[in-house]
Amino acid sequence: MKSICVVGVGYVGLVTGACLADLGNRVICINRSQEKSDNLKKGILPIYEPGLQEIVRRNYAAGRLDFTTSYDEALEDAEFVFVAVGTPTGSEGEANLAHVDAATEDIARCMHRPTIIVNKSTVPIGTGDWVAKIVRDIRGDDVEFAVVSNPEFLREGSGVHDFMNPDRIVLGSTSREAAEKVAEIYYPLQALTIITDLRTAEMIKYASNAFLATKISFINEIASVCEALGADVKEVARGMGSDHRIAPDFLGSGIGWGGSCFPKDVKALIHMAELYGVRPEILRAVTHVNYDQRKRAIQKLRDIMGGFRGKTVGLLGLAFKPDTDDMRDAPSIGIIHMLQHEGAQVKAYDPQAVANAKSVLDGVIYCENPYQVAEEADALVLVTEWNEFKHLDMARIKGLMRGTVLMDGRNIYDPAVMRDLGFVYRGVGRGYGGEGAAGGEGAAGGEIS
Repeated sequence: MKSICVVGVGYVGLVTGACLADLGNRVICINRSQEKSDNLKKGILPIYEPGLQEIVRRNYAAGRLDFTTSYDEALEDAEFVFVAVGTPTGSEGEANLAHVDAATEDIARCMHRPTIIVNKSTVPIGTGDWVAKIVRDIRGDDVEFAVVSNPEFLREGSGVHDFMNPDRIVLGSTSREAAEKVAEIYYPLQALTIITDLRTAEMIKYASNAFLATKISFINEIASVCEALGADVKEVARGMGSDHRIAPDFLGSGIGWGGSCFPKDVKALIHMAELYGVRPEILRAVTHVNYDQRKRAIQKLRDIMGGFRGKTVGLLGLAFKPDTDDMRDAPSIGIIHMLQHEGAQVKAYDPQAVANAKSVLDGVIYCENPYQVAEEADALVLVTEWNEFKHLDMARIKGLMRGTVLMDGRNIYDPAVMRDLGFVYRGVGRGYGGEGAAGGEGAAGGEIS
């Protein structure tokens, strides 16, 4: 059993702390809110993540997991301190390290024994060296410590599964011994472990997220070409993804990515590159294509409906992805703002994200279920592909609507079935063709995609 402190109880920190405790370690999580710590002890979580509440409650009851606001208490016996605090986007696209700096200073002042500081936060290349400098400046040589970069690769909505079933564990440090000690914590997971230097480990995280974002933006650009030429992007992606060199993951076209990672990390990588004289043209395009997807969805609706003034548009889904309540940079935000700006009344439903949506969106009618959203709506927009939306009674949905327009922003419905139900259906890159499409309307199954 290792004695571990985790700084931060957000998506990364809470999943990391709870799962490390579930592996048999003694874990204390630090955050600055006494109310949040008290709630966590009662099993009330500040975030929604499938399976996490059960793990928190089980390990707190077993005495392996605890919560505090005191660095002195948390670091009293800690051999390892995992830093999992936010690194939000700054004014120029850079990662804001204020939380990392503050956590490092508190750790340095309160360390009681030789300590390995493990950075889980996504931070600019060189941050590990900076963390070490902060500690040395505060403590000098009176305490032994090492810094290890251990980037996280957790997907919101499947964070617990991803932690317990990692593709790889990445560790970077100037001390091979320290990296190997951290590797021992993960030994029960029997995962591929990559040990490298600090800066390379930090770069692996950014490069990984940037590549996945690029893959999504690429298929979305292909979707736009498919629409123009009368091809079906879902079949194109299936054909591409069957090639083992490409693989099918992250080839789902839609209205773009959001959340706390891809937008922030791509912007930060662009900023770092430009700061050192590199022109990251592909990364710039990745960002532009992503945000254009939201505008394209509005353009399609506008073309069909002839404008939004006096119309009611319903949104199915608000969170940036299913199985989370996270609204950070969610596509729904931009779509709602554009609809409202052009005079639409917006109704919406999400299984988990309504409370968070209310803090960032005004003037929206929030509904208790998808069928309420459909009532008297002139159009529906599927924004988040929650499983419950895949099994709706679409005939009932159609009967409740005033209009007939269905914008499937995640391509979860069968175009032919929706057409037979009487919807004017639009997907993303589904080859509905129409005026100007290669081969005419017949090439893509006519006007309805």
